[in-house]
Amino acid sequence: MLTIRCSACKQKLWKYKKVGPGEVLRCHKTRITRIYAYKLDGEKVKCPCGQVIGIDKGRYFKMIRKAFTYTGTKDHKL
Repeated sequence: MLTIRCSACKQKLWKYKKVGPGEVLRCHKTRITRIYAYKLDGEKVKCPCGQVIGIDKGRYFKMIRKAFTYTGTKDHKL
């Protein structure tokens, strides 16, 4: 389980169940287990501080790598 945070203000955005190795390039909406804070502005996913974290692509968020940080462990089992 990963905790996704804004890289600018360090606010928690959501908890995410990451499956498989590799970078967090997409956050599938069905794997987000708890939402702390974020807002949608059209297709843009923003932190409450205003930084754009990703782009809403329907079933998932396409993440902007330098806009967020994460802590926690990944589930390497597919």
